[in-house]
Amino acid sequence: MLNTEAPDRRHADLDLYPVEDLVNAFIDDQTQAVSAVRAASQQIAAAVSAAVPRIAAGGRLVYVGAGTSGRLGLLDSVELYPTFSWPRERAVALLAGGATAMYEAVEGAEDDRQQGAADLLAARVGPLDVVLLLAASGVTPYVLGALRAARAAGALTVGLCNNAHAPIALEAEIGITLDTGQEVIAGSTRLKAGTSQKIALNTLSSAIMVRLHKVHGNLMVDLKPTNAKLIRRAIGLTTLVSGADEEAARAMLEASGFQVKVAIVALTRKISVEQAQLRLSAVGGSLRQALAD
Repeated sequence: MLNTEAPDRRHADLDLYPVEDLVNAFIDDQTQAVSAVRAASQQIAAAVSAAVPRIAAGGRLVYVGAGTSGRLGLLDSVELYPTFSWPRERAVALLAGGATAMYEAVEGAEDDRQQGAADLLAARVGPLDVVLLLAASGVTPYVLGALRAARAAGALTVGLCNNAHAPIALEAEIGITLDTGQEVIAGSTRLKAGTSQKIALNTLSSAIMVRLHKVHGNLMVDLKPTNAKLIRRAIGLTTLVSGADEEAARAMLEASGFQVKVAIVALTRKISVEQAQLRLSAVGGSLRQALAD
């Protein structure tokens, strides 16, 4: 039996727990997710280092998974656009069963190895792409099919799973095992296994974006203001870094199409939006370098 499927003997009487003990059992078990990700930090760092050159050269992040793992991959892909202005077409999520599976289970979808390969090929994955393959069990056929197709296409493959010595980690170019052990509810890997995957994905994608100059210090200076909250954040970031007042920051953001880095450079260097764009392009989008003398 897979470790993620085995019953946790510490909680054999879970259904008899008083409510407070029941709640604490779930909360306390989640702390193991952080430990599991920390134990895999070297592999995560290796994945970031290997991914950045491909992404910088025009590659895409491609997430592949089924069930909870697939939904977590889709969530990470969607959040890259508002957080880092990452083009939607460069964050692709493949979910066993298609879009319908985001909201309801699609019977047998995760067991279709051929469909995993077909979906991967349909996404036109190539050598510059980075494919993140997610499966708590590490043996999901849909994900394995996509993994083998991705390797054949020359993409960088990163396998994330929650069982040691699982095929998805062993067959990927970089394997990341998040060994979370048994769940409080046996086999319910949406619990700490899912939490560990969320932490790992947050870490992977965010670290890649930092290396791509989407962050200045620890400020998200390349966000896409898609709502009122993010517009306020863009104005706040622009005033904070440039030292300009709110009125000047808003005016420059509007002139630049709400490109925060461009507005900051234009205000700080006292140059036009066009000159600021050129200055940023010359240094690969690094705000730190663009502001330097």
